[in-house]
Amino acid sequence: MFVSHLSLSDFRNYAVAEVELRPGANLIVGRNGQGKTNLVEALGYLSTLGSHRVSNDHAMIRAGQDAAIIRARLEHGQRSILAEVQINRVGANRAQINRSAIKPRELPRYFSSVLFAPEDLALVRGEPSGRRRFLDQLLILRSPRLSGVLTDYDRVLKQRNTLLKSARARGVRGDALSTLDIWDERLVALGSEIIDERLELIRALLDPLRRAYHAVAGDDHGPDLRPQLSILGADIDGDDELGPVMSPLRQVQGGPGQSNGHDPRAGDGLNGGSGGTAERFRSALAAVRGKELDRAITLVGPHRDDLIFMLNALPAKGYASHGESWSFALALKLAAAEILRRETAAGDPVLILDDVFAELDQQRRSRLADAVTGYEQVLITAAVLEDVPAALAAHTIHIRAGEVVDA
Repeated sequence: MFVSHLSLSDFRNYAVAEVELRPGANLIVGRNGQGKTNLVEALGYLSTLGSHRVSNDHAMIRAGQDAAIIRARLEHGQRSILAEVQINRVGANRAQINRSAIKPRELPRYFSSVLFAPEDLALVRGEPSGRRRFLDQLLILRSPRLSGVLTDYDRVLKQRNTLLKSARARGVRGDALSTLDIWDERLVALGSEIIDERLELIRALLDPLRRAYHAVAGDDHGPDLRPQLSILGADIDGDDELGPVMSPLRQVQGGPGQSNGHDPRAGDGLNGGSGGTAERFRSALAAVRGKELDRAITLVGPHRDDLIFMLNALPAKGYASHGESWSFALALKLAAAEILRRETAAGDPVLILDDVFAELDQQRRSRLADAVTGYEQVLITAAVLEDVPAALAAHTIHIRAGEVVDA
């Protein structure tokens, strides 16, 4: 798949933008603050319904305007699709495919992209929420139906937390709160599916991650992925009432004293059976119910899990150098792109590299260029033309002050 045309209205600093794109490499050049990243941010939003820069959609609407519109002409084989999303300052966002209305969450069915930007260093060094978001966005691109599962889980989680707050205010204890059991079952059903899908995704990422890291860094530092699950006792978000955080390096052994880690190469279900995850989830909820009523918040579930990045058998966070962390984050995104090109009917995702080459030495620039050359379309942004290998600069688009000045 590739994007042949991108059209923006009132998006970021663009009143209007019309950009022709080609298969292969497309280099977008402009000084910092001119709007080159805004173009690729728009395409990233179209496939993930989120920005890699901000958490609030309203920040992408041009100042003084009520809505921003992103339109992209997508080409896949003999099929051409016009995908559109309108981001509204007030009210729900709207989306269309070939001028027919769809739910915005259905857009990832039609367009797949993987974006890497300097902000992705936070995947390695930042908070668990960023790593959860990375996994969930990739899950949706890999299997769009999971968008509904994730949305439903968030809704149930909010309603359950509301019930816990109400119970605490009224002084109700767990054994007198039968309605909590109803929400528990729904939380377990949805949450167990999310946990198992994440574990399967982590298994699928391992080998592509190792190949990509070696391709980019030129070294074999043994990158690895170790999930930490709150339903197995992990204290992800610093709630020491759950007990001490156990080592993420240990694998699940079962029985008393088990680790909070989980081997991503193990079978489906935490006990080796299809019901294993749900059983663990129910047990975890029962064990912390008193603490949840005291805290008025749900303390276990996929919303409190983490993914530990390992390098040379040590957690990358806190041990890896800046260059190693950068290579790990980049390799993770390349691994995601490899999974999508292998598993999705749309073929290659559009690969987006936002201001990446300035951070790399000459050798790593060449390695990265070699690693991405085979993708059907690659979009690259750079402030300095000379930072990008010539092989990726055949089609260059220049941006100045929110306008495409030449192409």
